[in-house]
Amino acid sequence: MQIVDQFLRKVNYLRVSVTDRCDLRCVYCMKEKMNFLPKNEILSLEEIERLCDNFIELGVEKIRLTGGEPLVRKNILHLIENLNKKKSSSNLKEITLTTNGSLLKKFAKDLKNNGINRINVSLDTNIKEKYKEITRFGNLDNVIDGIEEAKKNNIKIKINTVVFKNFNEDHLSDLINWANKKLIDITFIEVMPMSDTDMPRHMQFVSLDNTFKKLKTIYSLENSSYKTGGPSNYFTSSNLNIKIGFITPLSNNFCATCNRVRLSSTGRLYMCLGQNEFVDFREILRTDRGDEYIKEKIRFALSIKPKKHDFIINNEVKPYINRHMNETGG
Repeated sequence: MQIVDQFLRKVNYLRVSVTDRCDLRCVYCMKEKMNFLPKNEILSLEEIERLCDNFIELGVEKIRLTGGEPLVRKNILHLIENLNKKKSSSNLKEITLTTNGSLLKKFAKDLKNNGINRINVSLDTNIKEKYKEITRFGNLDNVIDGIEEAKKNNIKIKINTVVFKNFNEDHLSDLINWANKKLIDITFIEVMPMSDTDMPRHMQFVSLDNTFKKLKTIYSLENSSYKTGGPSNYFTSSNLNIKIGFITPLSNNFCATCNRVRLSSTGRLYMCLGQNEFVDFREILRTDRGDEYIKEKIRFALSIKPKKHDFIINNEVKPYINRHMNETGG
């Protein structure tokens, strides 16, 4: 079975935020003093699994667990273990994870043993002082140790780097060279206009058009047909042993090939990261509703999935999206 949206795009990819909590406070993601949600507003692991089951039965093949930081969620390995068991008897083909890497050293072996073969690690700089600045109090050594532990356990890693004005835009080539030595692919991402943090979004945003031109000149980048199921456009270079990706929701819209929906930590299904509309599954899960009703609501959600996002960043327009990234999931 396949589920498609109103524009006949096959939707086979579910991103699930398992918590709004995080052990870092990255300046483009959260305010320094965040008010996290009461725990009773967050879906239980059992509720998350039940929703995943229904999506899988409707044709979802890939599930990515996000947050917040998914590895701070208590008993998260239990959910991963249960999802992994479904791969042999259902549509599900892959479970992946996006993490800040701070707890990866502790969890890498168990992640691999429970079917996580590929992860994204969010890392915006490889300079200790700047890492502490962007995360507010993070320790880069913990992330590097976690990356090495994941590599040791044969987990494929991709680095995700948000390009942030007056912070890391001038040392991206250093980050590429560092990643190349470690044989880790890297993707650069534009700041997105989610709910305001402590700095207006237009003061954070860097268009990756010019960034790409500079890096193309340095590395002689060439188009690659490589795809992971996400929105990255990848490039290769005869001077590098890794692939370089770019996610450009503002400078180069990629919505025509969107194959995903996002489940927030509170049970809201967002059909588009760049729109505010959602279908609330928490109430459905917590009342006496059967799985057929859940599937009916999933089909309805896809029937109203928009054609594209409406991201806007300038100094006269407040962020269009009224939620922080840690609630929706990256």
